[in-house]
Amino acid sequence: MKSKRVLALCLSLFTLLAVAGCTQQGVQEPSSSTSAAATTTAAPTTAAPAPRYDIRIGMLTGATGVGAAYLMEENEKGSAANNYTFSLAAAPTDLVGQLTSGSLDMIAVPTNLAASLYAKTQGNIRIVALNTLGVLNLLENGDTIHSVADLKGKTIYAFGQGANPEYVLNYILEKNGLKPGTDVEIVFKDNTELTTLMATGEAKIAMLPVPASTTVLAKNADVRFALDITEEWDKIKEDDSVLTMGCVVTTAKYAEENADAISSFLTEYAASIDYTNANPKDAAALVEKFAIVPSAAIAEKAIPDSNLVCITGDAIQPAIEGYFNVLFQADPTSVGGAVPDAGIYFK
Repeated sequence: MKSKRVLALCLSLFTLLAVAGCTQQGVQEPSSSTSAAATTTAAPTTAAPAPRYDIRIGMLTGATGVGAAYLMEENEKGSAANNYTFSLAAAPTDLVGQLTSGSLDMIAVPTNLAASLYAKTQGNIRIVALNTLGVLNLLENGDTIHSVADLKGKTIYAFGQGANPEYVLNYILEKNGLKPGTDVEIVFKDNTELTTLMATGEAKIAMLPVPASTTVLAKNADVRFALDITEEWDKIKEDDSVLTMGCVVTTAKYAEENADAISSFLTEYAASIDYTNANPKDAAALVEKFAIVPSAAIAEKAIPDSNLVCITGDAIQPAIEGYFNVLFQADPTSVGGAVPDAGIYFK
């Protein structure tokens, strides 16, 4: 009897141990690798920052430099995408040598000078952007000039001898049946002197660019806006060409080796010009700050008439090629003796 109780007790103990063993096998602790996988969050990927280029730019005072003022401000604040060093000059000849020597990477110049440089350097110049269209106005101290025909027998004071203004004026006169030097006398003065002559009333008729024309109109209430030279050009042009006065150029070597830097600059430059056109008052304050135009008040009035653009890439050639043809027909030396081939355009 006693042996039966012992046997029963042993069987019960064995059963409990078996159940306990099964229970521990059925519950699995998570492995360290599984736990880590469950709790680890994938690290977010971060795009590499865009490269910042060191770019040296030469700009001109007056209309062709106005569009760069906002970019100059952003650069000064450290908000520009690139690191710019800006140089400002009153005459394009002050910048050309710095470009060809490598002291500057890009410069703003009159379009006919770009063509002449292309010929002179045997193709070592590239136009990266057109930045200024027609900015020439004919002003009169009086009220007798209402058409080009009314200029017959008159004396016109003008600036820009041997450059875009002279060739454009001659072309418009000739297309309207007037011979420069015979039917119309043209007296050339520098921009500053001409502005003074018109402001004081000593000159009666003058062709001036914006913002010089804006300055004269503000200083002499007797002077009026007589003719828009761009409108007169559009009346007589024989193709789809645009009266294009200013551009930005670089060397062929720089264009080949720094295409990404140029493209980055053009993106910011276009945005700067858009800002200027949309916000003339705020932009004018920057124009005065950087001494591009002496007076913010004059700059504000001039900006809407400055025809600031940023034409780039494939759009450059069709916009300006016809204009180069006109200059060549007027005086082959104005474009260096030949119309530039397609190699001049940066694409």
